[in-house]
Amino acid sequence: MKKNLIDRLNNGPIMCAEGYLFAMERRGYLSAGAFVPEVVLEHPEVVTQLHREFIRAGTDIVQAFTYYGHREKLRIIGKEELLEPLQKNALKIARDAANEFKDLDLLVCGDVANTNIFDPGDKNSSLACQKMFEEQVGWAKEAGVDFVIAETINWTEEMKIALKAIKDAGLIAVCNFAIPRGDKTREGHSAEDACKMMEDLGADVVGLNCYRGPKMTMKLLKKVRKKVSCHVSGLPVPYRTTEEEPGFLNITDHGCDCIPGGNAFPVALDNLLCNRYEM
Repeated sequence: MKKNLIDRLNNGPIMCAEGYLFAMERRGYLSAGAFVPEVVLEHPEVVTQLHREFIRAGTDIVQAFTYYGHREKLRIIGKEELLEPLQKNALKIARDAANEFKDLDLLVCGDVANTNIFDPGDKNSSLACQKMFEEQVGWAKEAGVDFVIAETINWTEEMKIALKAIKDAGLIAVCNFAIPRGDKTREGHSAEDACKMMEDLGADVVGLNCYRGPKMTMKLLKKVRKKVSCHVSGLPVPYRTTEEEPGFLNITDHGCDCIPGGNAFPVALDNLLCNRYEM
C-alpha cells in the first residue's frame, strides 16, 4: 500500500523539486512579469519533460504546474476562460509523468498560491480568495492528488483561507509562507508564530518557500522548527540572498553595472545562483 506524505515524513526527510516558472521562462515558454503558465496548454510535452528532469534529479514529489495559473492571473491577461483546462491539464501532466516511473514511490501534489487580491480590510476580497482556492483544490482532489501545497503567501489571514479550503476537501495540507524583508508576514507575525497558527488550525506540514535563498530561509526555519510539533518544510529559491537583501525580489548583482534600475529580479539573477554545495 502506498504511503501518504505524513507516513513518508515520519520515516525521514523527502525532496520536493520546484521552480517551474523560472525554468520555463529561461526556456522561452512563458514571459517574466506575467508568469502565467499557459505552457501547460500550449506545450504540454515541455512540461512533461521538466517533470522527468526533476524526477531524475531526485524529487520524491511531482508538483502540478498550477502556480499562478489561477483566476486572477488569467483575468489580467484576458484569458480567464482557460482556467479550468489549464488547471486540469497541469494536474494530468504531473500524474502522467509520475506514472512513467513505476519503480519510484512518487507523490503527486496540487498547488495553490498567493492570489494577489487579498486585502485584510475588504471582506469581499476574502470571499473572492476563498472561491479561488476552493475551485483549485476541487480540481486537485478530482485528479487524485496525494496532498495540496499552499505556498508563496505572505498574509497570515490569506493562508488561513487556503488551509481551510484544503482541509474542507479532506486533503493533507502543506502551508509554506513567503516571508519578506523584516522577517514577518504582512500583518506582522513572525514566521514561527504564523506557522504555529497554521498547525493549530490543522495544517499537516508548515514552513517557508520562495523569496529567500538557503541561508536566509534556514535562519527563520530553525525558529519554526522550535515552535511547532508537526513536520516542517523548506523550499528556498536557489539564490544568494543576504541579511542586507534577504529576498530575491529586490536583490543587487554587485558584479554587474548594466542592469536597468540595479534590481536583478526577475531576468538578471544568473550570477547569483547558488552552487550545489550551498544548496
